[in-house]
Amino acid sequence: MNSKPLSNFVLLFIAVMSLTILTAFTAGAAELQSAPDFTLKSNSGENLRLEEQQGNVVIVNFWASWCAPCREELPHFDAMQKEYEDLGFTILAVNVDEYPEKANNLLNDIPVSFPVLFDNQDQVSKLYDVRAMPTTVIIDRDGNKRLTHYGYKSGDEAKYEKVVKALLRE
Repeated sequence: MNSKPLSNFVLLFIAVMSLTILTAFTAGAAELQSAPDFTLKSNSGENLRLEEQQGNVVIVNFWASWCAPCREELPHFDAMQKEYEDLGFTILAVNVDEYPEKANNLLNDIPVSFPVLFDNQDQVSKLYDVRAMPTTVIIDRDGNKRLTHYGYKSGDEAKYEKVVKALLRE
């Protein structure tokens, strides 16, 4: 029996597995991208700056009052804020409505415990290449973007929570 085809197969298998492992490590070691800094007025009347959050894990969530998935997502974010805020976590909800009153009206029905910021001229939305409502960006303690997610469907909050927990342990 000729073992040459078998040994060629084993060598090919080893080569493919080595390449797969190398690719996985290379992808994981890719250079991180800094989250663009911004300052926006909040619903409390203060200006808030992202850079002031360095040292915390931050979710920047872009949303609009007319966005039904955004409305569904806000209570999940509020629960996350309350659960993890003592561990160095915060959410900055960036509203993109042209008129902040629309956001404030929605927040009367869906109150949240985290800051809501107003980007009614889309300056920060452009910095973050917001293409869908909502858009969620998770930023690590060093100010690097670690996840960008466009849109929302029920269950996405579990993905966010998994990433946040991992970053809080870093």
